[in-house]
Amino acid sequence: MEQVQGVVVGLIAGFYDVEIAGKVVRTRARGVFRKTKEKPAVGDQVEVQLDPMGTNYLQRILPRLNRIGRPAVANVSHVLLVISAVEPDFSTILLDRFLTFFNWQNVAVSIYLSKTDLISSDQLTKLRQELSYYQQLGYPVYFAPAELQLAQRIQHHQIWTLAGQSGAGKSTLLNQVAAQAQQATNAISKVLNHGKHTTRKVELFQLGGGFLADTPGFSAIDLTPIKLTQLAHYFSEFASASQHCQFRGCQHLQEPKCEVKRALAAGQISASRYQHYLDFRSEIAAGRTPEYLK
Repeated sequence: MEQVQGVVVGLIAGFYDVEIAGKVVRTRARGVFRKTKEKPAVGDQVEVQLDPMGTNYLQRILPRLNRIGRPAVANVSHVLLVISAVEPDFSTILLDRFLTFFNWQNVAVSIYLSKTDLISSDQLTKLRQELSYYQQLGYPVYFAPAELQLAQRIQHHQIWTLAGQSGAGKSTLLNQVAAQAQQATNAISKVLNHGKHTTRKVELFQLGGGFLADTPGFSAIDLTPIKLTQLAHYFSEFASASQHCQFRGCQHLQEPKCEVKRALAAGQISASRYQHYLDFRSEIAAGRTPEYLK
């Protein structure tokens, strides 16, 4: 029997589909995973025992870079965050929520504004101005229907995943850039102003030198596991400015000689970002997600 390594690209009814040298092989997990309470996730680098005369077995999970979401994706290199211009409406608090979470997870993010064809040129200009602040923070921003050229950006063995609010157009974008995906898409409920979850499982699709994932696990983000005293570190402009605060560990609230508050008053830090920081602090302190996410 041959021992090889591969990447878990799909979970189907207790079986694990593993991509090995360009070929997908169906495997079962060894019983040892039940004993250790380990559960392989899509994106895991794994060791597989191939048996051409019988069942292929997933033997071991190799060390992970990360494991994010429910259902989870492992070893995420980069997130393409899909935010809609309308239907559902553009929201900076949701944008900041995602950016804070993925900064906490130490995962790079690019922003993609979808559904720009549904708004006026004046509305688009306003959104471009709002998103220019995020570009200054170092986040690449793309506007639909711009060609992302994702196949050229995803490097060898990298795993990119889509994230964003329900109904923002993640599955539609996936279908455009990865033809083999053929993900189902649903119309948006204009009454509720949010979309139905159209993705119910995690699957990796080969793109460029690596993989692209679509998952329902990144549509609602829980910030409560973040330590309250560490939250400011995940707002990149706060982290930079705080080096000049008078007190180490400054929380940028009422402390004297706070550089973040000075930059805020000078218009160098976005007022909405600072307000969202306060909102997230309240959420973490209370230990529960806000009603608008339920």
